[in-house]
Amino acid sequence: MADDNKAIEPSAPPTGANPAATPNTRQVPGGDEPATAAAAAATGVSTAPVAGHAAKPPAPKPPAAPLPDLAGKTTTAASAGGAQARAAAATPAAAKPAVAAGRDPDDSSPLLNRRAWLGLAWGAFSAASAAALAATGRFMFPNVLNEPPQQFKVGFPSEYGMGVDERFKDKYGIWIVRTPDDLEQHASGFYVLISVCTHLGCTPNYLSAESKFKCPCHGSGFRLTGVNFEGPAPRPLERARVVLADDGQILVDKGKHYQRELGQWIDPESFLKA
Repeated sequence: MADDNKAIEPSAPPTGANPAATPNTRQVPGGDEPATAAAAAATGVSTAPVAGHAAKPPAPKPPAAPLPDLAGKTTTAASAGGAQARAAAATPAAAKPAVAAGRDPDDSSPLLNRRAWLGLAWGAFSAASAAALAATGRFMFPNVLNEPPQQFKVGFPSEYGMGVDERFKDKYGIWIVRTPDDLEQHASGFYVLISVCTHLGCTPNYLSAESKFKCPCHGSGFRLTGVNFEGPAPRPLERARVVLADDGQILVDKGKHYQRELGQWIDPESFLKA
């Protein structure tokens, strides 16, 4: 009975036995290992390393790179740019850009915000309105022509010699001519020619060497008496009223014209006898 109560110990495999014949075992590069822990427990085979097959130690980790010594050094633009790039990469793509100060949250204009656009539009409208108002006011007040007076004195008769005097051509648009024998009055004295060509209204020039008035526009020519003799001018120059004033000076009145073709050069006020 003592032999029956003794625990039955598993017998070791016989020496020289084929390991492949052992159940629930497989060949691995490190030696013979049980297929699973459950199979090893069922068969009673120990999972300890087989003698002659030591376990491989874990591979050592490479040492960490030493940190660079940045003492006394400045950060370059490239490193700053790299830092900015890394910061931008770290920013979520869906993050919305910050709204500039003074802009509405829904305003996405790249140049001006909505308030600036409204101010610009109102400024343009105000400028256009002011221009239209100024044009209207200018239309209500027409030009005022400061023309020279129609009556004026030109000095005493003794101040003039025979021939054409051009002193008042630019200021009053006249020539004062003193002649020893007038064409129509048959007397010596003064007559006043208006310096306006009877063709198209240009101002003729007095050519003393040729003793004539010549229009530079179309070539009309007038004699010293004012009679036309060349060019397209259809009639003689007109004369102005000329009389002697109370103080003895010559008074010219351009408000009154005399035309030869109408027989007006025989009027007493078209010629001043002296």
